[in-house]
Amino acid sequence: MPDIRFKDLMSMSHCNRMASIQSSSDPRATRPQGHIFAAMLLLVLFCLPAPALAIQSHGGPEGLHAHQMAHLFFAFSMGLLIYWLRRRGLVTEQGWRFIQYGALFFIAWNLNAFFGHWLEELSGLLITERIGPMQIRITTVEGHGWAGVAYYLAKLDHLLCVPALIFLFLGLRRLLRASIHGTAGENRS
Repeated sequence: MPDIRFKDLMSMSHCNRMASIQSSSDPRATRPQGHIFAAMLLLVLFCLPAPALAIQSHGGPEGLHAHQMAHLFFAFSMGLLIYWLRRRGLVTEQGWRFIQYGALFFIAWNLNAFFGHWLEELSGLLITERIGPMQIRITTVEGHGWAGVAYYLAKLDHLLCVPALIFLFLGLRRLLRASIHGTAGENRS
């Protein structure tokens, strides 16, 4: 490739100039700077993560109470969804059946999170303290060792939430494909 000089670029039209710059052998001319910034941002985000706690503590009793009510309302809403799916006979279609399974997992997840919040914040049966980046110490009231085990199991709420999201995704994808192919109401397996 010939070396393109500044005076040569000035004599070309704008379109020819851009084509010459993009076709030059200089790697900086062909690599957008935005990709480097995005790569650096991702690197920083992956190297300096903040803890994402499964069951989070809430400041003040009013924050926790509103959050607990939201868990109960969400669980009730998913139960109502299941009721109407079954009442209208929609669960005979595979997409709606997957959504029903997702709703069941969402109910279990909300009840689990409600119980976990109650154990940590309101029960008075245990005290949790962070002792390291990936370590907590759970101290229970004497005679209530079960509360520590129950709290630990409640912290594994992703084992309920992730399947709920997967079933919801699979159900929505199945319904979308059925509507695109015009087979709504025909995929009853």
